[in-house]
Amino acid sequence: MTTRVQAWLRQAESDLAVGKLTEAEGFHSQACYHYSQAAENALKGILISLGVLPPYSHSLDQLVKEIEQQGINTNSLGDVHLKALSRMKSETRYPQDDEAPVDRFDARDSAQARTTTEQVLTFVKSILALE
Repeated sequence: MTTRVQAWLRQAESDLAVGKLTEAEGFHSQACYHYSQAAENALKGILISLGVLPPYSHSLDQLVKEIEQQGINTNSLGDVHLKALSRMKSETRYPQDDEAPVDRFDARDSAQARTTTEQVLTFVKSILALE
């Protein structure tokens, strides 16, 4: 694994850790954001390891499709809630009308986001171990 790919994975792990810290303190919208960021960075790490420039996109589904196009089996991500985690990227950062993200996200949301992110990171690590 190249040092560049390692950097992307270190950042993904760091975002996961920040998500856990903020979740534990009750900052659920911020935790969801960091979990989404961790999953995105990890998936982009796979693409970089394959010599592919990742698209400028926050859509986790799109990143998985890009990975599939490179011949990687992504079936283990089939039941993972990627769309929900992708939406958290922006919905956790900006108010909608009179509602702040801190009012829309709760412990259940951050727990789901953490679980999804951990599944993505497990997948990424299993793929990169094959290199």
